[in-house]
Amino acid sequence: MIARFIWRGGVFFILAIVISVPSLAQGPTKAIRDVTDKIIAIVSDPALKAPEKEPEKKSLIRKYVYESFDEKRMFRSALGRHWAKRTDEEKKEFSRLFKELLEDTYLDKVEGYSGEKVIYEGEKVDGDYGIVKVNIITKNQKKISVIYRLRKKKDKWSIYDVSIEGVSIINNYRTQFNSIIIRSSYKNLIEKLKAKVETN
Repeated sequence: MIARFIWRGGVFFILAIVISVPSLAQGPTKAIRDVTDKIIAIVSDPALKAPEKEPEKKSLIRKYVYESFDEKRMFRSALGRHWAKRTDEEKKEFSRLFKELLEDTYLDKVEGYSGEKVIYEGEKVDGDYGIVKVNIITKNQKKISVIYRLRKKKDKWSIYDVSIEGVSIINNYRTQFNSIIIRSSYKNLIEKLKAKVETN
């Protein structure tokens, strides 16, 4: 159950991050562009192509991607109303497992970048919140709609959710996690997350 949607949308999620984009106005779009340039530089660096450089390359990719995300908000939102009921230790454990799940599902796909095109439809800013709308054009000319949701804290824009074809990744996780907890228990959710992470 976990990650059924994830595998369907994961490639496009990462492609939206790693595609080079035109310079637009300062704001949330620039935040995405900045991490884009860093990741493309890593993926394209000949010095990191050798097999023995794989751990270093993946470490750098994870570093820059997670610098652009509001991790705490994502973790809290993914668990929804069940977050407040968890102890500090449980929150740490869930955050670690959820982060590993995201890494296994998405970040390793960055290296599959092969020049797909992206068209920026624009950005909207409302106070400390912003959205960036893009269309990804695949090699067979299929158009994939992606929406980034960002929040500004201390003058830094961070991504807290991504929607692919109208489906929010965080909302999708929250629905799955809530269903597992309601039908069985929080402990069962953690067991499922551990099993998923260990098999990847």
